[in-house]
Amino acid sequence: MLRLVDDEPELRDILSRVLETGDHYANELRLGVTEVHADERIVDCRVSPLSGGDAALLVEMTDVTRRSRISRENALLIQHGAGRQMIRQLAHEIKNPLGGIRGAAQLLAKQLESGELTEYTDVIISETDRLAGLVDTLLGPGGPPNKQPANIHELLEYVVRIIEPEDQKQVTFSRDYDPGLPLIDLDRDQIIQALLNLVRNATAALEGQGTITLKTRAVTNFTIGDRRHSVIASIEIEDDGPGIPNDLQDSVFYPLVTSRPEGTGLGLPAAQELLSRHGGLIEFESRPGRTVFFVRIPLQQSGGG
Repeated sequence: MLRLVDDEPELRDILSRVLETGDHYANELRLGVTEVHADERIVDCRVSPLSGGDAALLVEMTDVTRRSRISRENALLIQHGAGRQMIRQLAHEIKNPLGGIRGAAQLLAKQLESGELTEYTDVIISETDRLAGLVDTLLGPGGPPNKQPANIHELLEYVVRIIEPEDQKQVTFSRDYDPGLPLIDLDRDQIIQALLNLVRNATAALEGQGTITLKTRAVTNFTIGDRRHSVIASIEIEDDGPGIPNDLQDSVFYPLVTSRPEGTGLGLPAAQELLSRHGGLIEFESRPGRTVFFVRIPLQQSGGG
């Protein structure tokens, strides 16, 4: 039976443990990629000891990958909604007094005769402008998307051209594109920004050495939230870095959550927001040696975003 799942180590341990103890086992189990199945699967696994006859164990496995994915998707959408509301409230609270601080510093600078003292007002103005820029990032681009037919592969290559000069180390880009993907109605600037955030994160996770794989596929009968789509474009951004820490995996799409000292924790929430304007969603899988962010975009979108 283990040959059916490529000798999955965890299942082998479960079978051995039930044989030794006689205890029943019931839990979800993640099955890795095999020659038959190109994707990971989540199964509801039950193992029971049998007495009498030639058989020693009864093993029942039910594929719950889709149910688990829909549940995780809904959690991501709830997380995104809560994060967006929090981020906008925070940004508005910060932005209102910034204009007053900047104006007061400019008036004060005009009253000061000493060049040494105006250096301090210059710092106030400079830091106020920096904070205003951060707030604009938090609020994100406003208005509905300006959608035009776009080639997703061209956008990915544009992002790579931006990223490659930034990284002078040993990061390799690999491509696995589906040439059959049609043009998609997108806001070019918004999708480029979302992809740029994701690819930059992958580059940072590699710390200068590793491979980023860009993959595209058409996926049929896919559900995003409560809408079922006959076909979507799936863009995968995969890196072979250390993975997202387990304690952050349930909260990475909340604003200000990051594992990097230099990170702002705004890249993923902003990318999720930009995809939501296209009826899409970003999901991820992560373990040491393989982290994949899946960008899901419906091919047929309702007008106006």
